[in-house]
Amino acid sequence: MSRTARVERITKETKVLVEIDLDGTGTAEISTGVGFYDHMLHQIARHGGYDLTVRTVGDLEIDAHHTMEDTALALGAAFDQALGDKAGIRRYGSATVPMDEVLVRAAVDLSGRPYVVHDEPALAPYIGPVYPTSMTRHIWESFGQAARITLHVDVLRAARPGGNPDAHHVVEAQFKAVSRALREATAIDPRAAGAIPSTKGAL
Repeated sequence: MSRTARVERITKETKVLVEIDLDGTGTAEISTGVGFYDHMLHQIARHGGYDLTVRTVGDLEIDAHHTMEDTALALGAAFDQALGDKAGIRRYGSATVPMDEVLVRAAVDLSGRPYVVHDEPALAPYIGPVYPTSMTRHIWESFGQAARITLHVDVLRAARPGGNPDAHHVVEAQFKAVSRALREATAIDPRAAGAIPSTKGAL
């Protein structure tokens, strides 16, 4: 069964196209106009093992908020669509990812119930010229809402001797951890025999 999706989201502020294949090889074509965000979405493809296309045109002349939010909503909707009725999947996934001095843990439940818990230290306000670090939490909230998943993201360690946390490492480790957790959760469980992984019979 093909586990693919194509989602278009068009508003007065943005135009977003997302295509995903959950059983891909990690290839990606990403263009949002926010360079660091593109780099993070590449992490989802590579570490999730998904083929992913994201094309966003947004009102960056105002700021990056609408572009990043609407892209996350479209990406979440694509995940939800590609998963279908979720028969035969593992459902749960978790990953702990180190990136130099940073350690991040992510856990996901493809539950059909949107709920996001996010914890990170105070960071420098921007990574590069456009990516506001305050948006990382909102990205996970928007993605989790549209994907209809439970997602916990915790920065367990971010200490850097003699200085503030490295915002690049803190955010990138989050994307890698979430991607690895999603990879496990969306994988087909060979022991499930196509059953929906819930005693309710639906997710």
